[in-house]
Amino acid sequence: MIVLTGKSLTLDDVGRIVFQNEQVVLCDRQREKLKQNREIVEEMLQDKKVMYGINTGFGKLSDHRISDEDLEALQLNLIHSHACGVGEPFDEKISKTMVLLRANALAQGYSGVRVELVQSLINLVNANICPVIPQQGSLGASGDLAPLSHLALVVMGEGEVFYQGKRMPSMDALQGNGLTPLILKAKEGLALINGTQAMTATGVVAYLEMEKLLHQGELTACMTMEGLRGIREALDADLHRVRGHQEQIDVAKRMRHSLQDSKLISSQGEFRVQDAYSLRCIPQVLGASWQTLHYAKEKLTTEMNAVTDNPLIFSEDWKVISGGNFHGQPIAFTMDFLKLGIAELANIAERRIERLVNPQLNDLPAFLSPNPGLESGAMIMQYSAAALVSENKTLAHPASVDSIPSSANQEDHVSMGTIAARHALAMLQNTRRVIAIELICAMQAVEYRGVEKMATSTREFYNKARKVVASIRKDRVFSTDIERLTAWLKESDASQVMNQIGEVENV
Repeated sequence: MIVLTGKSLTLDDVGRIVFQNEQVVLCDRQREKLKQNREIVEEMLQDKKVMYGINTGFGKLSDHRISDEDLEALQLNLIHSHACGVGEPFDEKISKTMVLLRANALAQGYSGVRVELVQSLINLVNANICPVIPQQGSLGASGDLAPLSHLALVVMGEGEVFYQGKRMPSMDALQGNGLTPLILKAKEGLALINGTQAMTATGVVAYLEMEKLLHQGELTACMTMEGLRGIREALDADLHRVRGHQEQIDVAKRMRHSLQDSKLISSQGEFRVQDAYSLRCIPQVLGASWQTLHYAKEKLTTEMNAVTDNPLIFSEDWKVISGGNFHGQPIAFTMDFLKLGIAELANIAERRIERLVNPQLNDLPAFLSPNPGLESGAMIMQYSAAALVSENKTLAHPASVDSIPSSANQEDHVSMGTIAARHALAMLQNTRRVIAIELICAMQAVEYRGVEKMATSTREFYNKARKVVASIRKDRVFSTDIERLTAWLKESDASQVMNQIGEVENV
């Protein structure tokens, strides 16, 4: 059971809640703070105090005063008019993460909402009811308005959800779990949609997937080193110590552990003095990719526990302040930076694929084919990897440098952070396919060298992967192999991968 305080949610917590269905409960102290904060809103309404989005219109319409009898209609109209998302829906895991993060943000007690609203979001999380939320339509400032409006529809018993493997009307899933839709009171519609939870949720899932893929990429690179008889000295601890980057040092340490009993890697001067950069510089390149991930962890953790609503109600001082905490610039920059780390994981892997299949660069059968000439073997797998890497380069263009004014130029600078996060996730899927292709080629290469000579860690990884994709005995439709292995990499348990690659000290 994870207790939501609004301030203490971790990436590990999100992983347990979203991927392992751990239950969530609202902190008692925050429950009381929410009640106090809501009382302030009610008293200010009674005093006829003008408050943005509570008894005024929105955006450029903020100068329009709303009568007391229309306050509930104002919130309903807000959600209906702003539910303009288009395109394919977000993955259920991202949708569930959005609900969790919105509940966590509101739980801090600065948004003027009722306890019942936060509890309704927690109920959705615990019942694994995931709103159907279109991916496109957010500018990443004024909050993720369009995506979060589709989330808000479900709270009201409208819209659609994913539940128990099916897409259905939200009321069907709510009633099936004994849940009642809410009628949104003053401020609550705005509180639901004024935030960065679409981009942050997408970023969190991207982080969790990239962390696992980096470990898988390291282990696959170790197998490639065995297939190409890479030089062990490139992983020497002293070499990396004097460079000083901790992530580089850690990658080299894990790779040394994974290859410690390998009889396939070579020593300096045994076959050649130096390897190509795609083998020799694995710790330097992947270490830098880990740096982008660590930066993302810091910023995502902050944003997961941030108050990103507008306006904010400070109960102690009876203040209602309109600001811009909904602006997604920190996450936009974070996701654009993360995209560089993803791109380079794929770039260097594709270069190793080329070294595995190119007969001019190794002493293996041409294109790893059992019958070169008559059969093409892995030739076109490298083409696919190159295409995926090239596509990543276009997706890596920073979304955060773009801005288009909206709301009659009232909202004249926006972050495009949700686009950046979505592109990061698309790049991860491309990169996972590149790693799958490298793994297919590396497994074929070590078979030519002798599987019995592999290191214990890489041989265990080889044995598991061989249950998914068979050895290449003749040409076949390799697309099926690539997709099957890609799915296996995505579904593999992260802790097993990390244990296998050697999360050890003193190596």
